[in-house]
Amino acid sequence: MRLEGKVALVSGTAQGHGRAAALRFAAEGALVVAGDPIHQDALDTQRLIARAGGTALAPAPLDVTDEGSVRSWVDEAVGAFGGIDIVYVTTGSVRFGDLGSRPYDNVARTMGVQLNSVWPTVRATWPHLVRSRGCVLTVCPTTGPTASPLPPRAARSASRGSLVALTQQLATEGAPYGVRANCVSSGRPEDAVSAALFLVSDEAADITGANVVVDGAWSCFLPGVTP
Repeated sequence: MRLEGKVALVSGTAQGHGRAAALRFAAEGALVVAGDPIHQDALDTQRLIARAGGTALAPAPLDVTDEGSVRSWVDEAVGAFGGIDIVYVTTGSVRFGDLGSRPYDNVARTMGVQLNSVWPTVRATWPHLVRSRGCVLTVCPTTGPTASPLPPRAARSASRGSLVALTQQLATEGAPYGVRANCVSSGRPEDAVSAALFLVSDEAADITGANVVVDGAWSCFLPGVTP
C-alpha cells in the first residue's frame, strides 16, 4: 500500500497507460480520480477498481486540452477528497510522417497536442500540489529521448523531447515547494506502470527531473534492429 490515502489524478484512463496506472495506483491504496474523453471507458476503469476493492471517481468526460474541462475535473477531485497528491498525465494522439512530406498544419497539430495535453492539467493542479508537496508524472514513448527514421516521425520526436524538457522545468520550479516532476519514456503500459509507481511514491522522495527509460534497450539499438 505504497500510495495509501494519496489522491491521484490520472488522465487517459479509457485504455493503455492511463488505465494501467489507475488500476495499479488504486491497488496500492490511492484514491483515484479518472478522466478520459471516452467517458464510458473511463467509467469501466472506475468499475474495475471498485470490484478490486479500491476507490475511484470518474466525474465527467475529460478533455485535457480544454482548461474549463480540466478545472472542473480538478474541482471534483478536491471536493471529493480534499486535495491532490499525484498527477499522472498522458499525452494525446500523434501522426507520423517525414519532415519533407507532411503539411505544416499536420506538424503543428502533433507538436501542439503533446504539450497541450499536459499544460492545462499541471496549471490547474499546481496550487494543490504545492500544498501537498505532491508530484507530477508524465508519460511518453521512447521517441522522447531518441530519433528514428522507422517510421519517419520528426514532429513526434520533437514534441516528445519537448515534453521531457517541460517535465524538467516543472521539477526546477517545483523544487522550492517540495513538488517533484518526472517522466517515464516507455512502450507497453505494463512496463511503464511499475516505474511510474516507484516515482510517485515516497520511495522516490529525492528523485525529480528524471526521464526514466523503460524499453528493454530498444532505444539503444540501431534503427531497424529488434532487441
